[in-house]
Amino acid sequence: MSWEFVTVERRGRVAIVRLDRGDGMNPLSLQALRELTEVAHAFTTDLETTAIVVTGVGRGFSAGRDLRDPQMDERVAKPMIERRHLSGAGARLCRAWEELEQFTIAAIEGFAIGGGLALAVALDFRVMGEGAHFRAPEIGLGISMSWGSIPRLINLVGPARAKQMLILAQERVAARDALAWGLVQDVVPDGGALDHAIAIAEKAAAMPPVTVRMTKQTVNAIANAGAAALIHMDTDQLMLTETTADFAEGVAAFKERRKPNFTGG
Repeated sequence: MSWEFVTVERRGRVAIVRLDRGDGMNPLSLQALRELTEVAHAFTTDLETTAIVVTGVGRGFSAGRDLRDPQMDERVAKPMIERRHLSGAGARLCRAWEELEQFTIAAIEGFAIGGGLALAVALDFRVMGEGAHFRAPEIGLGISMSWGSIPRLINLVGPARAKQMLILAQERVAARDALAWGLVQDVVPDGGALDHAIAIAEKAAAMPPVTVRMTKQTVNAIANAGAAALIHMDTDQLMLTETTADFAEGVAAFKERRKPNFTGG
């Protein structure tokens, strides 16, 4: 299979997945979401790959949801059942990557923002360049954090830090803070995240593949027990917040590069 924005390179039992929107920012349009989801699904029947590294080409891992994607705007005019399905694309993406049996590693340079953060925390391990940062701007745009991300964040950093990241939406989490919080597992000099992630993937790939897969499934089952019941409506919450005046103001302010004026409308 081939995709426009995603490539897959194989090195023995290791696969390297690169997202490249051609702009260095790698925003997640609906097409990019579909392609990344298709890539994950392609790995479900791949018994030769033990570890997968996911990275972004250019300045950063991903700038998150593509607010300039015309397909995002076109959803509004569609029937509710179709709108709801399209709004769930990010959740399906993260779930597809989380549920893979292979050991997955995010190699992050520059930034992982919003949906980029959501994808990164759906993977098993995160390596970050020392000058990179995370940010979760959703509340600052007038929408809720979705894609099943909140339980994953809480598992990694605890409830207080999760609230800090989400509610103080414009504050960056620097690599060293992310390491101290447990959000990333390794911080390396800028430009070295991919090579370091590949080295870890190769170590995982040298392990017995069946026990790697079984162990990952067991850890995920324990860590995520009850998560699905708690977040089963986060796509609906996203759709609800997208109907508010605050969301319209947040997106307008983002596009106009100004401070938003939220009113609770």
